[in-house]
Amino acid sequence: MANMKENRIKSSEIEFKDRVVSIQRVTKVTKGGRTFSFSAVVVVGNENGVVGYGLGKANEVTSAIAKGVDDAKKHLITVPVFKGTIPHEQSGKYSGARVFIKPASHGTGVIAGGAMRAVLESVGITDVLAKSKGSSNPHSVVKATISALQQLRDPQTVAEIRGISVNKVFNG
Repeated sequence: MANMKENRIKSSEIEFKDRVVSIQRVTKVTKGGRTFSFSAVVVVGNENGVVGYGLGKANEVTSAIAKGVDDAKKHLITVPVFKGTIPHEQSGKYSGARVFIKPASHGTGVIAGGAMRAVLESVGITDVLAKSKGSSNPHSVVKATISALQQLRDPQTVAEIRGISVNKVFNG
């Protein structure tokens, strides 16, 4: 992993679609009573291999979502997508959430639940089988899914790392 190149990109040159994964109303108890604010987990992506997630907290829902979008644009990664699916099986983990994603044939669709679906659709994956195990906390599931997507490698990258041709990657 030490010799893997960093796969972050700049957000200024790409048009993104944002998806709100979850909104929580949080309470702070003070001497004067309860103070309510909102926290929003947001996923942004260009539906062409770029995705990011962010957390926004504010006194109003719209402000929390806007802050989440800004935060997500600071944490972008690129993901190899081939013919609408991923190159190989991969599992990811964050805290108590564990996810497993597996390539699927054309026409299968995105078989994934809530938070995972938002991330996978934002990347631009149209055919994938996914399973979420452990914690169902949306924040942890999003981070575990991003972790799994970060570990994906395309055949060209594997060939470069091993110092062999792309044909040898497939034919052993």
